[in-house]
Amino acid sequence: MTTPVETPTDETTPVRAAAGRTWRSRDGLVLRDTVPAPLRRRWARREECPDTGLYAAFAEHVRDHGDRTAVRTPDVALTYRDLDLRVRAMASALGALGAGPGDVVGIRLTGGWPALAADLAVAALGAVALPWPTGQGTRESHALLELSRARYLVSDTPLDHRHGPLPYLERLTTVGELLYGDPDGCVPAVVDPEDPARVLVSSGSEAAPKMTAYSHNALLGGRGTYVDAVLRGTGTSTSAGTGDGAGDCPAALVLVPLASSFGSFGLVALARCGATLHLLDRFDPGAALRAVTDWRPTHVVAVPTMLGRIADHPTVPGEDLGSLRAVVSSGAPLTSTVLAAALRRFGRPVTNVYGSSDGVNCRITWTGSDGDVRRVGHPDPRVTDLRVCGADDRPLPAGHSGEIQARGPMSPLAYVGAADLDLRYRTDDGWIRTGDLGVFDADGSLRVLDRIRQTVIRGGWTISPAEVEEELDTHPHVAEAACVPVPDPDLGERLCAFLVQRPDTAPLTVAELSAYLTGERGLARRKLPELVLHLDRLPLGATGKVCRRTLAAAALARQPEDPVRAPRR
Repeated sequence: MTTPVETPTDETTPVRAAAGRTWRSRDGLVLRDTVPAPLRRRWARREECPDTGLYAAFAEHVRDHGDRTAVRTPDVALTYRDLDLRVRAMASALGALGAGPGDVVGIRLTGGWPALAADLAVAALGAVALPWPTGQGTRESHALLELSRARYLVSDTPLDHRHGPLPYLERLTTVGELLYGDPDGCVPAVVDPEDPARVLVSSGSEAAPKMTAYSHNALLGGRGTYVDAVLRGTGTSTSAGTGDGAGDCPAALVLVPLASSFGSFGLVALARCGATLHLLDRFDPGAALRAVTDWRPTHVVAVPTMLGRIADHPTVPGEDLGSLRAVVSSGAPLTSTVLAAALRRFGRPVTNVYGSSDGVNCRITWTGSDGDVRRVGHPDPRVTDLRVCGADDRPLPAGHSGEIQARGPMSPLAYVGAADLDLRYRTDDGWIRTGDLGVFDADGSLRVLDRIRQTVIRGGWTISPAEVEEELDTHPHVAEAACVPVPDPDLGERLCAFLVQRPDTAPLTVAELSAYLTGERGLARRKLPELVLHLDRLPLGATGKVCRRTLAAAALARQPEDPVRAPRR
């Protein structure tokens, strides 16, 4: 299904002169690789990409250590051989329905081993998997299926048809139906490693979720290299020491949804690393601590909000976190407060991964909390190169801030059903415009200063919500904080702070927060929150991150005369 473009393969060929490959689904979805083909071939020759398919990589682990535990949940533990039996049954049943190479298959499951088996079954067919978290709204789910032209959907819940027809969708099937397939009837497809294998769905931090198509090579190569480095303790380290080293069989307690971009860590850990995955039915701080005690994982994989809540949770009976080698944080900015709390509670290094579904990645391992958490380490060219550019897409020297751009073995093929996004966020030679503001320090390490597209514009002044949240987190009465913009007819936008306070503390007012932020933290007055709202818990979205759209709607619903609103200034 791939149309290669004839281009010179000499490594001196300017990559801008060579277009990428084109893939077409059986229903007319077109994916044009935004990375020049000579670069893809170069990475494969250098073995930075394995040049094999996702299912073939998993099957190799089945052959080599079939009796190793692949996935454990509160209800069941499956070996690699057990999981593969289910994968092949599901692939056989999907194939009998007509699914195969050139198809996109939607996967809407709550998680656990069925989500992993469905993902791998689609890969075994040579089709493209499109998983997304079950918490996405019905309108968003409809848009994902429509734009991807998915022909099949694996889901254990009915499909909502309120948002119009889905002309490309032929069949909805369930995990139970697929498990009746004959494992021996599965003949894995021979795939081109540069063809799409999986679609990653963004968490919707902007207006709507984006879909990004990854090839087998990008998943197992660049993305796999980062996961392997994190699990085996070879990440960049700071604040004295590197942790307690690598092990042959890492085991990760993955607390984020497997269908999220960050949650794809789980699938890659299986297929690339032969790891063991520990999964809970839903996130709960106490359950997570008990799982570490009982299941003895080597790593905990979570977003910062989860880590903060675990760190604040009382000790559970018999708590023993000694099996852990490291804690892995990603999916949202890591604050110094959460870093210090996680280091204190877990007693292990914290690896912070700066990344996104767009193919961006850099990582750093912290063993102390006395550094600048905006630092995200040195780029790993085996994963992706990073550069900081001006408005003209030209690289800037160290010490000059600009937009962070990424390109490397991890780079995805293209956005799905959104060629306009490729034009907006990709350069002609395949660099990804991240929308993040960063700067390289003299030692070559990267600092992420802000999200360019996630700012508040107040009367012409740009305010970073992340910066204000970092300062709010330092207040002794604040357990969690999140900031969102609210419309204002005079200034355009104002900043609203949502606070979850610690037990037995009086609700903080705008005046009290302003005095603290300016007096103790030195924050400029133009950056101060002008509306403060109190919650028992910050709402979490489908991916486990704070749902800012829910907060923005709540802020908008508050009346102007609310007593915790600051006077205009």
